[in-house]
Amino acid sequence: MNRVTIQTKIMGLIFFIVSFSLFLAGIVIIHNFINSQEEQLKQRALLTAQTVAEASDITTNITGSVEERNEINNRVETIRIIHHADYIVVMDMNHIRLSHPVPKLIGQKSEGADEGPAFAELSYTTKAKGEIGTIIRGFYPMINQEHHQVGVVVVGYRMPTFIEIIKNLRMEIIFTAAISLLFGGWGAWILASRIKKEMFNLEPHEIARLFVERTETFNAIHEGIIAIDNDQKITVFNDQAKVMMGINGEVIGESIQSVIPDTRLPEILTSQQPSFNKELTVRNLNIVSNRIPIKVKGKTVGVVAIFRDRTEVKKLAEELTGVKAFVSALRVHNHEHMNKLHTIAGLLQLGHKERALEYVFQITEEHEELSQFLTKNIKYESISGLLLSKVSRGKELGITVTIDRHSRLYSFPPPLDEHDFVVIFGNLIENAFDSFNDSPEENKEIHVSIEQEEEFLSILIEDNGKGIPEQIKPYIFQEGFSTKDRSNHGIGLFLVKEIVKKAGGTIEIESSPVHGTSFIISFTS
Repeated sequence: MNRVTIQTKIMGLIFFIVSFSLFLAGIVIIHNFINSQEEQLKQRALLTAQTVAEASDITTNITGSVEERNEINNRVETIRIIHHADYIVVMDMNHIRLSHPVPKLIGQKSEGADEGPAFAELSYTTKAKGEIGTIIRGFYPMINQEHHQVGVVVVGYRMPTFIEIIKNLRMEIIFTAAISLLFGGWGAWILASRIKKEMFNLEPHEIARLFVERTETFNAIHEGIIAIDNDQKITVFNDQAKVMMGINGEVIGESIQSVIPDTRLPEILTSQQPSFNKELTVRNLNIVSNRIPIKVKGKTVGVVAIFRDRTEVKKLAEELTGVKAFVSALRVHNHEHMNKLHTIAGLLQLGHKERALEYVFQITEEHEELSQFLTKNIKYESISGLLLSKVSRGKELGITVTIDRHSRLYSFPPPLDEHDFVVIFGNLIENAFDSFNDSPEENKEIHVSIEQEEEFLSILIEDNGKGIPEQIKPYIFQEGFSTKDRSNHGIGLFLVKEIVKKAGGTIEIESSPVHGTSFIISFTS
Protein backbone atom coordinates (compact mmCIF):
# COMPACT_ATOMS: atom_id res chain seq x y z
CA MET A 1 0.00 0.00 0.00
CA ASN A 2 1.49 3.31 -1.07
CA ARG A 3 1.69 5.96 1.59
CA VAL A 4 1.41 9.68 0.90
CA THR A 5 4.68 11.28 2.05
CA ILE A 6 4.64 13.95 4.70
CA GLN A 7 6.18 16.38 2.21
CA THR A 8 3.22 15.86 -0.14
CA LYS A 9 0.76 16.28 2.72
CA ILE A 10 2.39 19.49 3.90
CA MET A 11 2.50 20.90 0.37
CA GLY A 12 -1.15 20.00 -0.17
CA LEU A 13 -2.17 21.58 3.13
CA ILE A 14 -0.23 24.78 2.47
CA PHE A 15 -1.54 24.94 -1.11
CA PHE A 16 -5.08 24.61 0.20
CA ILE A 17 -4.47 27.34 2.79
CA VAL A 18 -3.05 29.64 0.13
CA SER A 19 -5.99 28.96 -2.21
CA PHE A 20 -8.57 29.45 0.52
CA SER A 21 -6.85 32.64 1.69
CA LEU A 22 -6.82 33.87 -1.90
CA PHE A 23 -10.54 33.07 -2.19
CA LEU A 24 -11.35 35.02 0.98
CA ALA A 25 -9.16 37.90 -0.11
CA GLY A 26 -10.94 37.92 -3.49
CA ILE A 27 -14.34 38.16 -1.81
CA VAL A 28 -13.16 41.08 0.33
CA ILE A 29 -11.61 42.84 -2.65
CA ILE A 30 -14.72 42.41 -4.82
CA HIS A 31 -16.94 43.59 -1.98
CA ASN A 32 -14.79 46.69 -1.57
CA PHE A 33 -14.85 47.19 -5.33
CA ILE A 34 -18.66 47.05 -5.38
CA ASN A 35 -18.84 49.60 -2.55
CA SER A 36 -16.42 51.81 -4.42
CA GLN A 37 -18.51 51.49 -7.61
CA GLU A 38 -21.63 52.42 -5.68
CA GLU A 39 -20.02 55.57 -4.29
CA GLN A 40 -18.79 56.55 -7.72
CA LEU A 41 -22.26 56.06 -9.25
CA LYS A 42 -23.85 58.16 -6.51
CA GLN A 43 -21.46 60.99 -7.25
CA ARG A 44 -22.04 60.64 -11.01
CA ALA A 45 -25.83 60.59 -10.52
CA LEU A 46 -25.79 63.80 -8.46
CA LEU A 47 -23.35 65.48 -10.84
CA THR A 48 -25.44 64.58 -13.89
CA ALA A 49 -28.67 65.67 -12.15
CA GLN A 50 -27.01 68.97 -11.20
CA THR A 51 -25.92 69.48 -14.80
CA VAL A 52 -29.49 69.03 -16.05
CA ALA A 53 -31.00 71.14 -13.25
CA GLU A 54 -28.65 74.03 -13.93
CA ALA A 55 -29.24 74.01 -17.69
CA SER A 56 -30.98 77.39 -18.21
CA ASP A 57 -32.95 76.33 -21.29
CA ILE A 58 -34.48 73.39 -19.47
CA THR A 59 -35.29 75.52 -16.43
CA THR A 60 -36.98 78.08 -18.68
CA ASN A 61 -38.89 75.57 -20.79
CA ILE A 62 -40.35 73.79 -17.78
CA THR A 63 -42.59 76.78 -17.12
CA GLY A 64 -43.11 77.69 -20.79
CA SER A 65 -45.61 76.67 -23.46
CA VAL A 66 -46.51 73.12 -24.39
CA GLU A 67 -44.09 73.18 -27.31
CA GLU A 68 -41.28 74.37 -25.06
CA ARG A 69 -42.06 71.65 -22.48
CA ASN A 70 -42.02 69.03 -25.23
CA GLU A 71 -38.47 70.09 -26.18
CA ILE A 72 -37.19 69.15 -22.73
CA ASN A 73 -37.09 65.38 -23.44
CA ASN A 74 -34.86 65.83 -26.53
CA ARG A 75 -32.48 68.08 -24.63
CA VAL A 76 -32.30 65.68 -21.67
CA GLU A 77 -31.70 62.63 -23.90
CA THR A 78 -28.65 64.37 -25.31
CA ILE A 79 -27.26 64.92 -21.83
CA ARG A 80 -28.12 61.31 -20.84
CA ILE A 81 -26.15 59.92 -23.72
CA ILE A 82 -23.20 62.16 -23.00
CA HIS A 83 -23.12 61.11 -19.30
CA HIS A 84 -23.97 57.44 -19.99
CA ALA A 85 -26.90 57.54 -17.61
CA ASP A 86 -29.52 54.79 -17.77
CA TYR A 87 -32.31 57.32 -17.53
CA ILE A 88 -32.95 60.99 -16.69
CA VAL A 89 -36.42 62.13 -15.60
CA VAL A 90 -37.42 65.77 -15.32
CA MET A 91 -40.58 66.56 -13.34
CA ASP A 92 -42.40 69.80 -12.69
CA MET A 93 -43.74 70.77 -9.30
CA ASN A 94 -46.89 68.74 -9.99
CA HIS A 95 -44.81 65.55 -10.32
CA ILE A 96 -45.58 65.44 -14.06
CA ARG A 97 -42.81 63.75 -16.07
CA LEU A 98 -41.46 65.96 -18.82
CA SER A 99 -38.74 63.50 -19.90
CA HIS A 100 -38.37 59.76 -19.58
CA PRO A 101 -36.63 56.96 -21.54
CA VAL A 102 -40.05 55.36 -21.97
CA PRO A 103 -42.02 57.82 -24.17
CA LYS A 104 -45.46 56.68 -23.07
CA LEU A 105 -44.67 57.73 -19.50
CA ILE A 106 -43.99 61.33 -20.53
CA GLY A 107 -46.83 63.52 -19.28
CA GLN A 108 -47.77 60.96 -16.63
CA LYS A 109 -47.62 61.78 -12.94
CA SER A 110 -44.83 60.13 -10.95
CA GLU A 111 -45.70 58.63 -7.59
CA GLY A 112 -42.24 57.54 -6.40
CA ALA A 113 -41.94 57.11 -2.64
CA ASP A 114 -38.43 58.61 -2.48
CA GLU A 115 -39.18 61.82 -4.47
CA GLY A 116 -40.67 63.93 -1.67
CA PRO A 117 -37.52 65.55 -0.22
CA ALA A 118 -36.37 66.65 -3.70
CA PHE A 119 -39.46 68.88 -4.01
CA ALA A 120 -38.31 70.59 -0.84
CA GLU A 121 -35.07 71.80 -2.47
CA LEU A 122 -32.95 68.84 -1.19
CA SER A 123 -30.40 66.92 -3.23
CA TYR A 124 -29.63 63.26 -2.35
CA THR A 125 -29.19 59.75 -3.70
CA THR A 126 -31.06 56.50 -3.17
CA LYS A 127 -30.59 52.81 -4.08
CA ALA A 128 -33.57 50.82 -5.23
CA LYS A 129 -34.44 47.62 -7.04
CA GLY A 130 -35.90 48.12 -10.47
CA GLU A 131 -36.85 46.16 -13.55
CA ILE A 132 -33.36 46.51 -14.97
CA GLY A 133 -31.58 45.72 -11.67
CA THR A 134 -30.28 47.75 -8.75
CA ILE A 135 -30.45 51.46 -9.57
CA ILE A 136 -28.55 54.34 -7.98
CA ARG A 137 -30.75 57.43 -8.28
CA GLY A 138 -29.67 61.03 -7.82
CA PHE A 139 -32.27 63.72 -7.01
CA TYR A 140 -31.58 67.41 -7.61
CA PRO A 141 -34.03 70.39 -7.38
CA MET A 142 -34.41 72.78 -10.35
CA ILE A 143 -34.19 76.46 -9.35
CA ASN A 144 -35.02 79.29 -11.80
CA GLN A 145 -33.43 82.70 -11.98
CA GLU A 146 -35.93 84.06 -9.46
CA HIS A 147 -34.66 81.38 -7.03
CA HIS A 148 -37.94 79.51 -7.07
CA GLN A 149 -38.04 75.74 -7.42
CA VAL A 150 -39.69 74.79 -10.68
CA GLY A 151 -39.06 71.04 -10.78
CA VAL A 152 -36.85 68.05 -9.95
CA VAL A 153 -34.29 66.07 -11.93
CA VAL A 154 -33.88 62.31 -11.28
CA VAL A 155 -30.85 60.54 -12.78
CA GLY A 156 -30.51 56.73 -12.61
CA TYR A 157 -27.41 54.52 -13.02
CA ARG A 158 -27.66 50.74 -12.93
CA MET A 159 -25.24 48.94 -10.62
CA PRO A 160 -23.20 46.23 -12.40
CA THR A 161 -23.98 42.68 -11.25
CA PHE A 162 -21.45 40.39 -9.53
CA ILE A 163 -20.98 38.40 -12.72
CA GLU A 164 -20.37 41.56 -14.71
CA ILE A 165 -17.78 42.70 -12.19
CA ILE A 166 -16.02 39.31 -12.40
CA LYS A 167 -16.00 39.55 -16.20
CA ASN A 168 -14.60 43.07 -16.06
CA LEU A 169 -11.86 42.01 -13.62
CA ARG A 170 -11.17 38.58 -15.09
CA MET A 171 -7.69 39.42 -16.36
CA GLU A 172 -6.66 40.97 -13.05
CA ILE A 173 -8.13 38.00 -11.16
CA ILE A 174 -6.41 35.43 -13.37
CA PHE A 175 -3.04 37.20 -13.12
CA THR A 176 -3.24 37.66 -9.36
CA ALA A 177 -4.38 34.06 -8.77
CA ALA A 178 -1.63 32.68 -11.00
CA ILE A 179 1.11 34.68 -9.28
CA SER A 180 -0.23 33.85 -5.79
CA LEU A 181 -0.55 30.11 -6.50
CA LEU A 182 2.87 30.02 -8.14
CA PHE A 183 4.67 31.64 -5.23
CA GLY A 184 2.43 29.84 -2.74
CA GLY A 185 3.30 26.48 -4.27
CA TRP A 186 6.99 27.36 -4.33
CA GLY A 187 6.90 28.46 -0.71
CA ALA A 188 4.95 25.33 0.23
CA TRP A 189 7.60 23.14 -1.39
CA ILE A 190 10.45 24.93 0.42
CA LEU A 191 8.65 24.81 3.78
CA ALA A 192 7.70 21.14 3.35
CA SER A 193 11.30 20.26 2.45
CA ARG A 194 12.59 22.11 5.52
CA ILE A 195 10.09 20.41 7.83
CA LYS A 196 10.93 17.01 6.33
CA LYS A 197 14.62 17.66 6.91
CA GLU A 198 14.01 18.78 10.49
CA MET A 199 12.19 15.49 11.11
CA PHE A 200 15.17 13.48 9.79
CA ASN A 201 13.27 12.58 6.59
CA LEU A 202 10.85 10.42 8.59
CA GLU A 203 7.27 9.87 7.52
CA PRO A 204 4.32 10.29 9.93
CA HIS A 205 3.84 6.54 10.43
CA GLU A 206 7.56 6.16 11.12
CA ILE A 207 7.50 8.97 13.69
CA ALA A 208 4.45 7.42 15.36
CA ARG A 209 6.13 4.01 15.47
CA LEU A 210 9.33 5.47 16.94
CA PHE A 211 7.34 7.34 19.58
CA VAL A 212 5.48 4.20 20.63
CA GLU A 213 8.67 2.12 20.62
CA ARG A 214 10.54 4.75 22.64
CA THR A 215 7.77 5.00 25.22
CA GLU A 216 7.45 1.23 25.62
CA THR A 217 11.23 0.84 25.80
CA PHE A 218 11.50 3.40 28.59
CA ASN A 219 8.63 1.74 30.46
CA ALA A 220 10.26 -1.69 30.11
CA ILE A 221 13.52 -0.52 31.70
CA HIS A 222 13.85 -1.44 35.38
CA GLU A 223 15.59 1.84 36.21
CA GLY A 224 13.71 5.08 36.67
CA ILE A 225 14.19 7.55 33.79
CA ILE A 226 13.33 11.24 33.89
CA ALA A 227 14.24 13.74 31.16
CA ILE A 228 13.65 17.49 30.89
CA ASP A 229 14.19 20.07 28.14
CA ASN A 230 15.93 23.44 28.32
CA ASP A 231 12.78 25.00 29.79
CA GLN A 232 12.85 22.43 32.63
CA LYS A 233 9.69 20.81 31.24
CA ILE A 234 9.38 17.04 31.66
CA THR A 235 9.76 15.15 28.36
CA VAL A 236 10.22 11.59 29.70
CA PHE A 237 8.90 10.05 32.92
CA ASN A 238 8.75 6.28 32.67
CA ASP A 239 6.53 3.93 34.68
CA GLN A 240 9.33 2.78 36.97
CA ALA A 241 10.11 6.38 37.91
CA LYS A 242 6.43 6.95 38.74
CA VAL A 243 6.37 3.86 40.96
CA MET A 244 9.59 4.83 42.75
CA MET A 245 8.58 8.47 43.21
CA GLY A 246 4.92 7.77 44.02
CA ILE A 247 3.66 9.85 41.08
CA ASN A 248 0.20 9.25 39.64
CA GLY A 249 -1.18 10.51 36.34
CA GLU A 250 0.52 12.12 33.35
CA VAL A 251 3.26 14.68 34.05
CA ILE A 252 4.74 15.16 30.57
CA GLY A 253 4.98 18.88 29.80
CA GLU A 254 4.89 19.96 33.45
CA SER A 255 7.75 21.76 35.20
CA ILE A 256 10.15 19.41 36.98
CA GLN A 257 10.26 21.85 39.90
CA SER A 258 6.51 21.58 40.43
CA VAL A 259 6.48 17.77 40.26
CA ILE A 260 9.78 16.82 41.95
CA PRO A 261 11.75 19.88 43.11
CA ASP A 262 14.78 17.98 44.49
CA THR A 263 15.97 15.99 41.44
CA ARG A 264 18.85 18.48 40.88
CA LEU A 265 18.42 18.06 37.12
CA PRO A 266 18.51 21.86 36.49
CA GLU A 267 22.07 21.86 37.90
CA ILE A 268 23.19 19.78 34.93
CA LEU A 269 21.51 22.25 32.54
CA THR A 270 23.65 24.98 34.09
CA SER A 271 26.96 23.10 34.31
CA GLN A 272 26.40 20.97 31.14
CA GLN A 273 28.61 18.34 32.79
CA PRO A 274 27.47 14.75 33.49
CA SER A 275 27.26 13.32 37.00
CA PHE A 276 27.67 9.58 37.52
CA ASN A 277 26.83 7.28 40.43
CA LYS A 278 25.80 10.09 42.76
CA GLU A 279 23.71 9.32 45.82
CA LEU A 280 20.71 11.64 46.17
CA THR A 281 17.68 11.87 48.41
CA VAL A 282 14.60 12.57 46.29
CA ARG A 283 11.13 12.57 47.86
CA ASN A 284 12.69 10.86 50.93
CA LEU A 285 13.98 8.09 48.67
CA ASN A 286 17.71 7.30 48.68
CA ILE A 287 18.75 6.74 45.06
CA VAL A 288 21.89 6.29 42.99
CA SER A 289 21.65 8.52 39.95
CA ASN A 290 23.40 9.20 36.66
CA ARG A 291 22.48 12.65 35.27
CA ILE A 292 23.64 13.32 31.72
CA PRO A 293 23.16 16.32 29.37
CA ILE A 294 21.29 15.52 26.14
CA LYS A 295 23.18 17.00 23.20
CA VAL A 296 21.99 17.33 19.61
CA LYS A 297 24.58 18.54 17.10
CA GLY A 298 26.76 19.74 19.97
CA LYS A 299 24.00 21.79 21.60
CA THR A 300 22.46 20.86 24.94
CA VAL A 301 18.71 20.38 24.52
CA GLY A 302 17.90 18.79 27.89
CA VAL A 303 19.00 16.45 30.67
CA VAL A 304 18.20 12.81 31.39
CA ALA A 305 18.46 11.12 34.79
CA ILE A 306 18.73 7.33 35.15
CA PHE A 307 18.43 6.14 38.74
CA ARG A 308 17.81 3.16 40.98
CA ASP A 309 16.78 2.74 44.57
CA ARG A 310 20.03 2.68 46.55
CA THR A 311 18.63 -0.09 48.73
CA GLU A 312 18.55 -2.42 45.73
CA VAL A 313 21.99 -1.30 44.58
CA LYS A 314 23.35 -1.85 48.09
CA LYS A 315 21.89 -5.36 48.23
CA LEU A 316 23.48 -6.24 44.90
CA ALA A 317 26.81 -4.76 46.00
CA GLU A 318 26.69 -6.60 49.31
CA GLU A 319 25.88 -9.85 47.55
CA LEU A 320 28.71 -9.30 45.07
CA THR A 321 31.13 -8.32 47.84
CA GLY A 322 30.09 -11.29 49.95
CA VAL A 323 30.47 -13.74 47.08
CA LYS A 324 33.90 -12.36 46.16
CA ALA A 325 35.05 -12.42 49.77
CA PHE A 326 33.73 -15.95 50.20
CA VAL A 327 35.44 -17.23 47.05
CA SER A 328 38.68 -15.49 47.98
CA ALA A 329 38.52 -16.82 51.51
CA LEU A 330 37.88 -20.36 50.25
CA ARG A 331 40.79 -20.16 47.84
CA VAL A 332 43.15 -18.76 50.46
CA HIS A 333 41.87 -21.14 53.12
CA ASN A 334 42.34 -24.11 50.79
CA HIS A 335 45.89 -23.05 49.95
CA GLU A 336 46.71 -22.38 53.58
CA HIS A 337 45.14 -25.69 54.65
CA MET A 338 47.22 -27.61 52.09
CA ASN A 339 50.40 -25.94 53.35
CA LYS A 340 49.53 -26.87 56.92
CA LEU A 341 48.76 -30.44 55.94
CA HIS A 342 52.09 -30.68 54.13
CA THR A 343 53.86 -29.35 57.22
CA ILE A 344 52.13 -31.85 59.51
CA ALA A 345 52.79 -34.69 57.06
CA GLY A 346 56.47 -33.75 56.92
CA LEU A 347 56.81 -33.68 60.69
CA LEU A 348 55.16 -37.11 60.97
CA GLN A 349 57.39 -38.57 58.28
CA LEU A 350 60.41 -37.30 60.19
CA GLY A 351 59.10 -38.94 63.34
CA HIS A 352 58.38 -35.70 65.20
CA LYS A 353 54.92 -36.68 66.43
CA GLU A 354 54.92 -34.36 69.44
CA ARG A 355 56.07 -31.41 67.30
CA ALA A 356 53.30 -32.14 64.78
CA LEU A 357 50.71 -32.25 67.55
CA GLU A 358 52.04 -28.99 69.00
CA TYR A 359 51.82 -27.35 65.54
CA VAL A 360 48.20 -28.46 65.19
CA PHE A 361 47.32 -26.92 68.58
CA GLN A 362 49.16 -23.73 67.69
CA ILE A 363 47.41 -23.03 64.37
CA THR A 364 44.03 -23.96 65.87
CA GLU A 365 44.50 -21.53 68.77
CA GLU A 366 45.58 -18.71 66.44
CA HIS A 367 42.57 -19.12 64.19
CA GLU A 368 40.12 -19.46 67.08
CA GLU A 369 41.57 -16.45 68.88
CA LEU A 370 41.26 -14.21 65.82
CA SER A 371 37.76 -15.46 65.04
CA GLN A 372 36.59 -14.95 68.64
CA PHE A 373 38.12 -11.46 68.73
CA LEU A 374 36.42 -10.39 65.49
CA THR A 375 33.07 -11.88 66.58
CA LYS A 376 33.23 -10.08 69.93
CA ASN A 377 34.58 -6.65 68.88
CA ILE A 378 33.25 -6.26 65.34
CA LYS A 379 29.45 -6.20 65.33
CA TYR A 380 29.03 -6.70 61.56
CA GLU A 381 29.69 -10.12 60.00
CA SER A 382 30.55 -8.72 56.56
CA ILE A 383 33.34 -6.59 58.06
CA SER A 384 34.59 -9.48 60.21
CA GLY A 385 34.59 -11.83 57.24
CA LEU A 386 36.43 -9.30 55.09
CA LEU A 387 39.17 -8.73 57.70
CA LEU A 388 39.54 -12.48 58.28
CA SER A 389 39.92 -13.11 54.55
CA LYS A 390 42.53 -10.32 54.28
CA VAL A 391 44.55 -11.90 57.08
CA SER A 392 44.48 -15.24 55.25
CA ARG A 393 45.33 -13.57 51.92
CA GLY A 394 48.27 -11.84 53.58
CA LYS A 395 49.64 -15.17 54.71
CA GLU A 396 49.37 -16.45 51.14
CA LEU A 397 51.31 -13.42 49.87
CA GLY A 398 53.89 -13.57 52.64
CA ILE A 399 52.51 -10.42 54.28
CA THR A 400 51.64 -10.30 57.98
CA VAL A 401 48.26 -8.63 58.47
CA THR A 402 47.67 -7.80 62.13
CA ILE A 403 44.50 -6.40 63.62
CA ASP A 404 44.85 -4.33 66.76
CA ARG A 405 43.24 -6.30 69.57
CA HIS A 406 41.86 -3.06 71.06
CA SER A 407 39.85 -2.46 67.89
CA ARG A 408 36.08 -2.39 68.03
CA LEU A 409 33.25 -1.36 65.71
CA TYR A 410 29.62 -1.31 66.86
CA SER A 411 27.98 1.43 64.74
CA PHE A 412 28.46 3.47 61.57
CA PRO A 413 28.39 7.26 61.27
CA PRO A 414 25.26 8.36 59.39
CA PRO A 415 24.55 7.98 56.52
CA LEU A 416 27.10 5.17 56.02
CA ASP A 417 26.46 1.40 56.23
CA GLU A 418 28.22 -1.96 55.97
CA HIS A 419 28.73 -1.70 52.25
CA ASP A 420 30.52 1.64 52.60
CA PHE A 421 32.93 0.20 55.19
CA VAL A 422 33.51 -2.91 53.07
CA VAL A 423 34.60 -0.54 50.27
CA ILE A 424 36.88 1.43 52.65
CA PHE A 425 38.62 -1.60 54.23
CA GLY A 426 38.73 -3.61 51.01
CA ASN A 427 40.35 -0.88 48.91
CA LEU A 428 42.83 0.39 51.51
CA ILE A 429 44.07 -3.10 52.46
CA GLU A 430 44.34 -4.13 48.78
CA ASN A 431 46.35 -0.97 48.11
CA ALA A 432 48.58 -1.91 51.05
CA PHE A 433 49.12 -5.35 49.48
CA ASP A 434 50.05 -3.66 46.19
CA SER A 435 52.57 -1.43 47.97
CA PHE A 436 54.83 -4.48 48.44
CA ASN A 437 55.09 -5.13 44.69
CA ASP A 438 58.79 -4.88 43.79
CA SER A 439 59.53 -3.96 47.41
CA PRO A 440 62.85 -5.14 48.91
CA GLU A 441 61.32 -5.27 52.41
CA GLU A 442 61.66 -8.74 53.96
CA ASN A 443 59.29 -8.34 56.92
CA LYS A 444 56.16 -7.20 55.10
CA GLU A 445 53.52 -6.01 57.55
CA ILE A 446 50.08 -4.39 57.39
CA HIS A 447 48.47 -3.07 60.56
CA VAL A 448 44.73 -2.43 60.93
CA SER A 449 43.24 -0.54 63.86
CA ILE A 450 39.66 0.60 64.54
CA GLU A 451 39.01 2.97 67.43
CA GLN A 452 35.43 3.89 68.27
CA GLU A 453 33.98 5.98 71.05
CA GLU A 454 30.53 7.49 71.50
CA GLU A 455 31.07 10.45 69.15
CA PHE A 456 34.29 9.43 67.41
CA LEU A 457 35.43 6.75 64.97
CA SER A 458 38.95 6.36 63.60
CA ILE A 459 40.36 3.81 61.16
CA LEU A 460 44.10 3.27 60.73
CA ILE A 461 45.57 1.13 57.97
CA GLU A 462 49.34 1.26 57.64
CA ASP A 463 52.02 -0.73 55.86
CA ASN A 464 55.79 -0.74 55.58
CA GLY A 465 55.72 -0.90 51.78
CA LYS A 466 57.45 1.35 49.26
CA GLY A 467 55.30 4.42 50.02
CA ILE A 468 53.63 6.98 47.77
CA PRO A 469 55.85 9.30 45.71
CA GLU A 470 55.40 12.97 46.63
CA GLN A 471 54.64 14.02 43.06
CA ILE A 472 51.52 11.84 42.81
CA LYS A 473 50.05 12.43 46.29
CA PRO A 474 47.77 15.29 45.10
CA TYR A 475 46.21 13.01 42.45
CA ILE A 476 45.60 9.67 44.21
CA PHE A 477 41.97 10.45 45.02
CA GLN A 478 41.09 11.56 41.49
CA GLU A 479 38.71 9.29 39.59
CA GLY A 480 40.58 7.25 37.00
CA PHE A 481 44.07 8.00 38.33
CA SER A 482 46.22 4.91 38.88
CA THR A 483 49.85 3.89 38.86
CA LYS A 484 48.93 0.33 37.84
CA ASP A 485 49.18 -0.86 34.26
CA ARG A 486 46.16 -3.14 34.44
CA SER A 487 42.65 -1.99 33.55
CA ASN A 488 39.77 -1.44 36.02
CA HIS A 489 41.91 0.66 38.37
CA GLY A 490 41.78 4.29 39.41
CA ILE A 491 38.40 4.02 41.15
CA GLY A 492 39.12 2.55 44.62
CA LEU A 493 40.56 5.57 46.41
CA PHE A 494 38.06 7.80 44.64
CA LEU A 495 35.20 5.74 46.12
CA VAL A 496 36.84 5.86 49.56
CA LYS A 497 37.07 9.66 49.35
CA GLU A 498 33.43 9.99 48.24
CA ILE A 499 32.23 7.79 51.14
CA VAL A 500 34.25 9.76 53.71
CA LYS A 501 33.07 13.05 52.21
CA LYS A 502 29.45 11.90 52.38
CA ALA A 503 29.73 11.38 56.15
CA GLY A 504 31.70 14.57 56.73
CA GLY A 505 34.88 12.69 57.68
CA THR A 506 38.55 13.39 57.04
CA ILE A 507 41.44 11.43 55.49
CA GLU A 508 45.07 11.91 56.53
CA ILE A 509 47.99 10.34 54.66
CA GLU A 510 51.52 9.84 55.93
CA SER A 511 53.92 8.21 53.52
CA SER A 512 57.65 7.81 52.96
CA PRO A 513 59.83 5.32 51.07
CA VAL A 514 61.37 4.20 54.37
CA HIS A 515 58.42 3.80 56.71
CA GLY A 516 55.63 3.01 54.21
CA THR A 517 52.13 4.53 54.16
CA SER A 518 49.45 5.23 56.77
CA PHE A 519 45.81 6.11 56.01
CA ILE A 520 43.91 7.62 58.94
CA ILE A 521 40.18 8.12 58.45
CA SER A 522 38.25 9.98 61.16
CA PHE A 523 34.52 10.58 61.70
CA THR A 524 32.98 12.78 64.38
CA SER A 525 29.29 13.23 65.15
